[in-house]
Amino acid sequence: MSVGLLAVVDDILSAALKASAKSAGVVIDDAAVTPQYVEGLSPARELPVVGRIALGSLANKFLIIIPIAMVLTAFAPWVLPWLLIVGGVYLCFEGAEKVLEWFGFHHGGHEDEGGRDEKRLVMGAIRTDLILSTEIMLIGLASIDAELGFWMRLAVLAIIALAMTALVYGAVALLVKLDDIGLKMAKSTSEQVRHTGTRIVRSMPAVFRVISVVGTVAMLWVGGHLVLANLGEVGWHAPVDLLHGVEHALEPLGPVVVWFGDTLVSAIAGLAVGLVIVGIALVIGKAFGKNLSFAEGHAAPATPHASSE
Repeated sequence: MSVGLLAVVDDILSAALKASAKSAGVVIDDAAVTPQYVEGLSPARELPVVGRIALGSLANKFLIIIPIAMVLTAFAPWVLPWLLIVGGVYLCFEGAEKVLEWFGFHHGGHEDEGGRDEKRLVMGAIRTDLILSTEIMLIGLASIDAELGFWMRLAVLAIIALAMTALVYGAVALLVKLDDIGLKMAKSTSEQVRHTGTRIVRSMPAVFRVISVVGTVAMLWVGGHLVLANLGEVGWHAPVDLLHGVEHALEPLGPVVVWFGDTLVSAIAGLAVGLVIVGIALVIGKAFGKNLSFAEGHAAPATPHASSE
């Protein structure tokens, strides 16, 4: 009996590892997107906020994504592409709004009122996580052997959910506390440790700026790819055929160039979709006499952890 149980556990872990590997790209995107939601918070609030977002991510996976995915896979698999299109459009919208902010186009409600609104930024991060986690879990579900039974597939998805959440938010927690680690190192009695700590602290503003850019590009890339790929699934093949055409044209140059071309086309498509949605939202807002605000809390300051000094 114990041997049979170990065999089942081994099968589940093997299936989870295989499915998780195919989700790696989206995991990187999730880890790149999340830190910008805690940028500008006081150091004491960073880990609690990351923890709240991580709990929200687990709720997304276990209370929403996994139950719905299992039910729809069994009874209405045709709905899944439409859900992914909606999720992709939302990511495109968020990414395009951030790009507009880079160029000085700010909407109402961004004024600094003495600190970011934690409730709003946490909810915004959880909404974004819902989209990225949905793709992670659906990629995982699609990678599971169809011959596995219902409970085996459910167990594999549960392991993927726990592992991916721990990986993403563990990395985010470490990242946002690097400057505090640097500050402690800068007070060391060892000159070499102090020098390393000082370099870490001084590099963090640039690191967070890079993360903000990477996170925004990741939103546009993942969102655009979701829209392009799933439009093909629901019957409109032209957008995904264009993407595949670019991939085939770049194949002689190697897989890295193919990946870059795919990413670039998806990100451009995501930006175009996002700008259209931003425009529609603004027009609707003006029609109802409202000045819409799309920021979570308010715009983050340019330099994080000023209070850490």
